[in-house]
Amino acid sequence: MLHLPARFAAIMLAFARLFRHRTWCHAEILLVAAILAPGKRTVTSLLRIAGLSRERHFGNDHRVLSRARWSGRDAARLLLGLLIHAFVPTGPVILGLDDTIERRRGKRIAAKGIDRDPVRSSDAHFVKASGLRWTCFAEDTAGEFVTLGSEPS
Repeated sequence: MLHLPARFAAIMLAFARLFRHRTWCHAEILLVAAILAPGKRTVTSLLRIAGLSRERHFGNDHRVLSRARWSGRDAARLLLGLLIHAFVPTGPVILGLDDTIERRRGKRIAAKGIDRDPVRSSDAHFVKASGLRWTCFAEDTAGEFVTLGSEPS
């Protein structure tokens, strides 16, 4: 069991309901290490940060991401709720949306598709790109970037 500050532990415990108890023990260590890790956040580097690089059953921590049953969508929904509660408890919530294509090849990448490449395409020229489409949401907490009902300056 990790000994964390109360406010930090309360936020992390909100994610515990997404995992089974045995899986949560490993996921909690990876989550804290991911926050503390400089550079790449691979499972191996996270275990190194947590001081578990020589643990005998390190494969259990790798299986948290590959085999354990948990939903990334549920985790994203929970994280969005926590962010809105923390930064915008009252007032409108303004979200920015962006998507990008990660160009990946291979037989084992099941989610790849063929999409219009927005960077290389123009009105007269259509370019297709094969890869994974990622969508990014950004929350505008202070209302500085977008003002509804007015023209950008």
